[in-house]
Amino acid sequence: MMAGAADGLGSIAIDTTQLNMSVTDPTAWATAMNNLGMVPVGLPGQQIVSDSICVPGFDPSLNMMTGITPINPMIPGLGLVPPPPPTEVAVVKEIIHCKSCTLFPQNPNLPPPSTRERPPGCKTVFVGGLPENATEEIIQEVFEQCGDITAIRKSKKNFCHIRFAEEFMVDKAIYLSGYRMRLGSSTDKKDSGRLHVDFAQARDDFYEWECKQRMRAREERHRRKLEEDRLRPPSPPAIMHYSEHEAALLAEKLKDDSKFSEAITVLLSWIERGEVNRRSSNQFYSMVQSANSHVRRLMNEKATHEQEMEEAKENFKNALTGILTQFEQIVAVFNASTRQKAWDHFSKAQRKNIDIWRKHSEELRNAQSEQLMGIRREEEMEMSDDENCDNPTKKMRVDESALAAQAYALKEENDSLRWQLDAYRNEVELLKQEKEQLFRTEENLTKDQQLQFLQQTMQGMQQQMLTIQEELNNKKSELEQAKEEQSHTQALLKVLQEQLKGTKELVETNGHSHEDTNEINVLTVALVNQDRENNIEKRSQGLKSEKEALLIGIISTFLHVHPFGANIEYLWSYMQQLDSKISANEIEMLLTRLPRMFKQEFTGVGATLEKRWKLCAFEGIKSP
Repeated sequence: MMAGAADGLGSIAIDTTQLNMSVTDPTAWATAMNNLGMVPVGLPGQQIVSDSICVPGFDPSLNMMTGITPINPMIPGLGLVPPPPPTEVAVVKEIIHCKSCTLFPQNPNLPPPSTRERPPGCKTVFVGGLPENATEEIIQEVFEQCGDITAIRKSKKNFCHIRFAEEFMVDKAIYLSGYRMRLGSSTDKKDSGRLHVDFAQARDDFYEWECKQRMRAREERHRRKLEEDRLRPPSPPAIMHYSEHEAALLAEKLKDDSKFSEAITVLLSWIERGEVNRRSSNQFYSMVQSANSHVRRLMNEKATHEQEMEEAKENFKNALTGILTQFEQIVAVFNASTRQKAWDHFSKAQRKNIDIWRKHSEELRNAQSEQLMGIRREEEMEMSDDENCDNPTKKMRVDESALAAQAYALKEENDSLRWQLDAYRNEVELLKQEKEQLFRTEENLTKDQQLQFLQQTMQGMQQQMLTIQEELNNKKSELEQAKEEQSHTQALLKVLQEQLKGTKELVETNGHSHEDTNEINVLTVALVNQDRENNIEKRSQGLKSEKEALLIGIISTFLHVHPFGANIEYLWSYMQQLDSKISANEIEMLLTRLPRMFKQEFTGVGATLEKRWKLCAFEGIKSP
């Protein structure tokens, strides 16, 4: 990466006037290092960097001299930067002078600055370690030598982001990583800083890279489509429409052996199109007859080919027999050579070679003899089959070919019938599946209806339980009130009885008449009746507000219109139209508080039991 940056930096247009300090001067180099607080590196008289970086007119095609092959810029995800050089080639950086600042390279013995993984299509770099007094103009002055800058975003924390116009300019900026930047000739800490240049991940760069990738993918798809269209086999020629002239030409083609395959395809397509009718049936019959005559020609051709094959078999068998006889002669020679009369005169190496050759020849001789015996067995089996036949003549061969043609036709008919049967089976399976689905939907509907019916019955039972519970609460309250009244009346009776005893004693002492005792009894009865009326009034509990009086008027009018009474739900639905905040319990409590005006009756039996309220205020008024 550093070498690639070095190659790219060679094309930076740096004025020769800016390189005022001689790099080869050891005194100047030591002074610069001392100003930066660094130990001077390098021997006296030693050149720090190569001429390719020092010389302003550096040829950017240095990769041809170093043997580094350039990278194809059309490869996705790669820029125009050449690959890094071999690790053994050490790159020494130079001092770079600018108008407002000076860049001093880092110690060559230190490891190179680390960088993150390069994002695809990267055109933006992160520059950290800037001096505190570095301005945007100074940054642009330093980094515009790497290429055209499109944007600089500087932060207050001594770093910035720089976006270049091309990707290869980023590598030139990366080359400046590790340099120490000093503004002017100042030695202040705010005027110096060690630069850290790294790849930055920007949305605009990634978006442009994706656009390029999509464009290349489109071009690649277009190229492949053109290649497929070029390599696609040509479509078959279109079949002409039926006419009498075309039918006459087709009949002539059917008689020609070279054009028969093309003509039979056209005939088949015409028949499948439905061109056969009463008018053209004779022509089609003649063409079918020509096709049938071609069957005989094909059978004759097959017979000639079979005869040629038999002749070739016979020639092969004769040649194989001659080869086998020669193998027998060669094996006989080897056997004669291995006898003691001649074997003793050969050397040990010669005997070994002769023995190997003999074994190899015997193996080949045995293989050839087995092949020849297999051919003879096949001929004997064919001869036995021919003997079993009654009349092995050419006529029988023709009959066998006709039977084969009929068998082929029957086979095709059987295949078509089997396909129809498969189609019918598929239709039956589809109908079964549809029927099962309908049956399942009906079952689901019945189940849903049953569930709805059960839910309705449960709701009815719950409503009945609520009404019964309300009635039970009302009875309990009435019973408690009756008990209270009874206890109160008993207490009054006891008090009255004591008073009566006292009065009797007074009467006996004072001698009052019987009339006075009657008056006292009447007085006690009146007191009891008055007490009962007070209890009833306490039970009824008069109206509390004007709203209750208004509700009593509306309810009495409604119940007067309904002489047979109305249940509390009906009455509540009517009242809710006038006042949406009122509840059924509130209406029912109001009605129970006025027993002289409203009374409650039960109608129906069992499940049809219903509780109705009636207006009873006018029942006490009797006509004269």
